[in-house]
Amino acid sequence: MENPKLNSEKEEIVELDRDQLDRGIEEELPQVKDRVRQEKEHQRGRFRGLQDIWIRMKRNKLAMVGLFIIVMLVIVAIFADQIAPYGFAEQNLQNQFAPPSSEHLFGTDDLGRDIFSRVIYGSRISLKVGFISVSISLIIGVAIGAVTGYYGGRVDNMLMRFIDILQSIPDILLAIAIMAALGPGLANLMIAVGIAAIPGYARLVRSSVLSIRDMEFVEAAKANGSSDFRIIVKHIIPNCMAPIIVQATLGVAYAIINAAGLSFIGLGLEPPTPEWGAMLSGGRSYIRDAVHMTLFPGLAIVTTIFALNVLGDGLRDALDPKLKR
Repeated sequence: MENPKLNSEKEEIVELDRDQLDRGIEEELPQVKDRVRQEKEHQRGRFRGLQDIWIRMKRNKLAMVGLFIIVMLVIVAIFADQIAPYGFAEQNLQNQFAPPSSEHLFGTDDLGRDIFSRVIYGSRISLKVGFISVSISLIIGVAIGAVTGYYGGRVDNMLMRFIDILQSIPDILLAIAIMAALGPGLANLMIAVGIAAIPGYARLVRSSVLSIRDMEFVEAAKANGSSDFRIIVKHIIPNCMAPIIVQATLGVAYAIINAAGLSFIGLGLEPPTPEWGAMLSGGRSYIRDAVHMTLFPGLAIVTTIFALNVLGDGLRDALDPKLKR
């Protein structure tokens, strides 16, 4: 038989636990609501910050022109197969050195290939080299700069002396040396251009980290028990993003120029790959009789570099906190 007294004690314990649970929930609920409210305010503040950046960006008409050109260039690169009227390697030896016409908008080259189609396909190569090489230099450079700036001491001295050695060599010469060692090819071209740009990102990030590593929010993260990795990735690097974004935008332009220069001297991509620098190199022998062979690839390079430069300048002005009103 069940003991009535034991059952009543169990019911009292259950009621007591239930009351304690209800009180705990009531005590925790305001704190949870506060955290949710703070998170929503943080997200709204971030969205407003992006809106402010976009508004300041739109005030710079030249930067918007650059953004439009880059967006159109990306669209052309993505849909090159549909836009180009001919294949980039399609030859017609009976139609060599044809001037620009309705059939061939930019004319043809020494092998009868359509230059307009080759410029369109070349946008894929140039953008791919620009963005991937910048990604390589960005990842390595940001990692080195963040570690050296945060820790300092021997780590800073060792890594920055290595960066000094790389920086003592001009970018294009370092890229030439790497390409000479690795050989021609798209992957090697991106690696060479990316490695040559590492010192600039490392020094930029290091200087930014040095200016913010002793700030109160970093000290608060340390006091909260956060690891160094978490502090660097979650707190320090996000506060260095403005100069990094601007430098990366300009870095794509430098990467495209360096890639075109390497292809121009024969260390880049091999024919018949339609790279703008290689097209310039192939047309320089015929510049007197067929100027269109160098004119249009050159205009493609100039237009792209101009768009990236003015876009980078516009981003720098939009992200500059001193310009906030």
